[in-house]
Amino acid sequence: MRPVSPSFPALRLQTRPALLALGLAVLAPLHVAAQTQDTSRIARVTVYPGSATVERVAKVAAGARSLTLACLPASLDVQSLQINADPAVRVGEFNVLTEDRDVAAGCASPLDGRIRELEDQIAGVKAEASALQLVDGYLRSVAQTGAGPESAAPATSAPRAATPTPAQITATAEVLRKSGQDSFARAHQLQRKQEALELSLKPLVAERDRVASQRARVVSVTINLATEREAELRLSYQVRGPGWQPGYRATLDANKSTVLIERQALVAQNSGEDWGNVQLTLSTGQPGRATQGQLPRPWWLNVAPPPQASPAPAMAMAPAPAPAIASLSRSRNAAEEAMPTFDVSALDKGFATEFAVPQRITVPSSGQRVTLALGNHSAPATLVTRTAPAMEEAAYLVAHIAQPPGVWPAGAAGLYRDGAFVGNGRIDFGAPSAGAPAGSTGLSFGRDELVTVRAEPVQDLTGSSGFTGSRVERKTRRTYSVENRHKTAITLQVLHAAPVSRNEKIEVESRYQPQPADTAWNRTPGTVSWQQSVATGGTAQFSAEHTIRYPKDVELIERQ
Repeated sequence: MRPVSPSFPALRLQTRPALLALGLAVLAPLHVAAQTQDTSRIARVTVYPGSATVERVAKVAAGARSLTLACLPASLDVQSLQINADPAVRVGEFNVLTEDRDVAAGCASPLDGRIRELEDQIAGVKAEASALQLVDGYLRSVAQTGAGPESAAPATSAPRAATPTPAQITATAEVLRKSGQDSFARAHQLQRKQEALELSLKPLVAERDRVASQRARVVSVTINLATEREAELRLSYQVRGPGWQPGYRATLDANKSTVLIERQALVAQNSGEDWGNVQLTLSTGQPGRATQGQLPRPWWLNVAPPPQASPAPAMAMAPAPAPAIASLSRSRNAAEEAMPTFDVSALDKGFATEFAVPQRITVPSSGQRVTLALGNHSAPATLVTRTAPAMEEAAYLVAHIAQPPGVWPAGAAGLYRDGAFVGNGRIDFGAPSAGAPAGSTGLSFGRDELVTVRAEPVQDLTGSSGFTGSRVERKTRRTYSVENRHKTAITLQVLHAAPVSRNEKIEVESRYQPQPADTAWNRTPGTVSWQQSVATGGTAQFSAEHTIRYPKDVELIERQ
């Protein structure tokens, strides 16, 4: 029979923790392999007007069974989640969790660390400034008493020190002067440093407070998977809020009759995550728009029933459903109008055009606008000197540009003429431009000071007509003259408003000299347009005479 050692129970108690620690050490690598930590990065972002598609890339270790991508923005659209992986990864189901950023591990705002660092530096500066105040108080007490701390001792403890000699007084004064000078200089430096730190802290605190509501919650996506070897997994999702707007800079070379159009894009986002060093693509597509247009409603006719003496109250409520449809339609239209629009007719990629930025871009989540250059295009222009003498005795230079190849979304344009800034305009090849041919746009490059415009006083005569004088006859005559003081000939366009009758009782007869090129310019009846070439130093004359007849008993309504 084997004897039992009295120390055996104690040995077992000491061995269990050791075995447990050994087991945890063995299982730790298995846990790491099964649960891959989030090491994802944003690789590509496609920005639409009002939204963006973000693509994240994560490394998946061999043998991993799940992957969690944490700290994603709360504006993430769960319905848009897409997961793609290399052939070595088999993807199963995934779970989405939305929680407060404060309780999510590792999801602190990037600004918090920088803010704490600056606050610690400010606290250190204040502590050193307080220490200098103690030194300053000590030096003041020494200067007032003329001795060190020993002068404060009781009179009975020791005999009073002898009166210092002039040499000692001079040495003490020099030491106090030097120490005080160093103390005040250091205090001034600390004050400047504190002001600089607080100046750096203010924008960070303001930015953190501004996006506090957006950063209050975060989304985590946990994906169950099986990995044979190390591979990559790509997660894409849409977020609301980011967007881009096109911008242009148009420079007119009047001598060569060309316009250089520089394309620009203004990108901004406040989704809650910074886009750092990403491949950026701008798209004219609009995923947020309605996927189906409104369908026509039936147009029916019926005979109204005979009126009843006392209609039932329910009859008055019968037409109520119709306004509900109209209200829904108006709410949808209002939602669509709130979104930025890009009226693009030509398409380069199926149903949208994409602009890939060649370099990697960083767009912070602060609403800061980042301007990108998208290239330029030199287009031939047709120059027209346009004037409306009755409205203003001035002429303006207008350039008509045909639509260049590709898609050009509508946007604001800065206008330059011969290198000088003249103002702002808008480029929109999709909307009809005043007087421009179809598929082109007109840009006005400011006033032409070398063209002199004169409008003679209006000649207005009123009399009677008809056998009995029952009708009023009114004659109006306008005369204009335009002088070209350029060294070259110009193409002149003169606009004039002619009366248009909207009632059969009112007769209008118009005569022009010379005959205008168009009496409905820009598809507007009554807008008369003369267009002709005017040589150097030449003067062009234009006149319009209108006769208006209407019955005397009619009150004429006139609007100009």
